[in-house]
Amino acid sequence: MLNIHGYGDNLTVNNIRIGDLSPLEHEKIELEKGGKNYKPLENVVVSHVKDSSTLVCRKPSENSTVSYIEEELIDGLCCYSAVNQGQLNKTIIDAVVTHLREEKLPTVPRSIRHKYMSAFLLAATGITEMDRVVPKVAGTEAPELMFKLSRRWGYRVKGIPENEAIIVTANGNFHGRTVTAVSMSDDPDARDDFGPFISGIEHIPFNNIEALTSLFKKKGDKIAAFLVEPIQGEAGVIIPDDDYWQQVRVLCDEYNILLAMDEVQTGFGRTGANFAHQLYAIKPDLMGCGKAAGGGILPVSFVAGTNEVIDVLTPGSEGSTFGGYPLGAVVAVYAIKVLVDEKLAENAKIRGAQLMGHFENIKSEFPDKIKEVRGRGLLTAFEMHNSSKLNGHNVSVRLLKKGVYAKETHQTTVRIAPALTIEAWQIDNIAEALRNVINEI
Repeated sequence: MLNIHGYGDNLTVNNIRIGDLSPLEHEKIELEKGGKNYKPLENVVVSHVKDSSTLVCRKPSENSTVSYIEEELIDGLCCYSAVNQGQLNKTIIDAVVTHLREEKLPTVPRSIRHKYMSAFLLAATGITEMDRVVPKVAGTEAPELMFKLSRRWGYRVKGIPENEAIIVTANGNFHGRTVTAVSMSDDPDARDDFGPFISGIEHIPFNNIEALTSLFKKKGDKIAAFLVEPIQGEAGVIIPDDDYWQQVRVLCDEYNILLAMDEVQTGFGRTGANFAHQLYAIKPDLMGCGKAAGGGILPVSFVAGTNEVIDVLTPGSEGSTFGGYPLGAVVAVYAIKVLVDEKLAENAKIRGAQLMGHFENIKSEFPDKIKEVRGRGLLTAFEMHNSSKLNGHNVSVRLLKKGVYAKETHQTTVRIAPALTIEAWQIDNIAEALRNVINEI
């Protein structure tokens, strides 16, 4: 019979107390009882957080009398930009605690209204400068809904013949791992043996206006949307030319094609603007947000868009049990409040410039090892030359030993994307650790 009791380190399941487990024992349980769809860094387990940018982790102990030792790590990944506001942001936590203790309304279905939905819609349309917002939960639900909205708009507004709508996407994209998302992907790891895939998708090279123009000229009457990231994060922080998005906007207007931007990773101040498309002085027709929309506390996502596009939804055509539920709505409102009040986009710009300056210096010092450095705000990456020694995973493991948590994306690129609340001395520490690692390999 299953027996569960205790909290924190005392949480015990069938006489196994989690506070007694070594990193290796945690790994063994995950490998035996979990899906093998992630490959976490070895020999480290996060226990709790010290402050907004510092994780306390457990590593193997050389002393046989204890299961582990605890060390601090600067969080250089920020849960893939889900914790832009910093771990346990006080404003958001206070709102959650107050809501649960005093308001006492965690969840109700969308079949009855609750008062916090109004606050969420007002805040979300305000920060995005869009007409309407549809709440969801997981980040990948945002591009999924943009895909659906684009198709229905294509049929009902643009007049595309039934079942002939085309969604254009960019090579190297990442929109999640639903069937729709992997249908848009060209990543073999995400696609192998998950077919057949959704039809009506066309791929073009990212940041190639000539290829996009050619496709629009050829098939523009049946293209509903260009669904794309403003900066490609998972691909290794791939940044388009400065004039690319303005040209795309003009082209979409010319052919009556929606520009649907996936800002799940690039939004909420990450790139030095509230949303990355603002760096290029353009506005999409649809925008998908997630990750930091939940302040690192709860999963929250949404799609923001124009009246013309969002108005194609009708009762029963789209839904989400937890989309916009009361507690999630409160978290989202205060995640937006922190973005504005704490000037997170401005801090990302300042600290991002500081980090990129360090990257440039390291590249100059080790031109035989560092091929390129890229970044906007605090969405940054460095790419190494392709050799057996210059391996992204190897660099991530070595950084871990020097007190910095980062993770490779593809074989030769390491992404650094800390909380937007990070302080100058922590940026310097990340850079110093990186310099030492690059020097050693």
